[in-house]
Amino acid sequence: MTGTRFGTFLGSVDWARFVWREDVLANMLLEGLRLLIVEDEFLIAMDVEQLCRDHGAVDVVVIGTAADLVTASTSAGFDAAILDVMVEGQPTLDFARGLAEHGIPFVFATGYSDRGDVFSAFPDVRVVGKPYTGDEIVEALATAVAAARRADR
Repeated sequence: MTGTRFGTFLGSVDWARFVWREDVLANMLLEGLRLLIVEDEFLIAMDVEQLCRDHGAVDVVVIGTAADLVTASTSAGFDAAILDVMVEGQPTLDFARGLAEHGIPFVFATGYSDRGDVFSAFPDVRVVGKPYTGDEIVEALATAVAAARRADR
């Protein structure tokens, strides 16, 4: 192949398709994960569920009642979780302890983010205060998953 033909070939490539874009990377942050969302505010739960799916999660289960949380298993095959610290006025801390015991990474997404005493039992768990942005919660969860994967090596 001569230089002219090679140059012609390269000149015909649509290079815009090959430019790395940050939105592509962002959409991969939760790629392939099975996630649990514990949130009793329906609209927030729906928004976070769709956000997780948009960022690559393959399965997202939402628990929105205290009764469902009591019967839920912390070892149900989830890769990670997002927990509100209070669901229908009931704390989710026992459930969080179960997740931690099973090595399932999670973050707290809550309006009680100023309650350091509540979170002192979970020093390595990120607390994302409401209101939060979609990028904030996705990044927090992706960071927790990455840290757990590094720890498993």
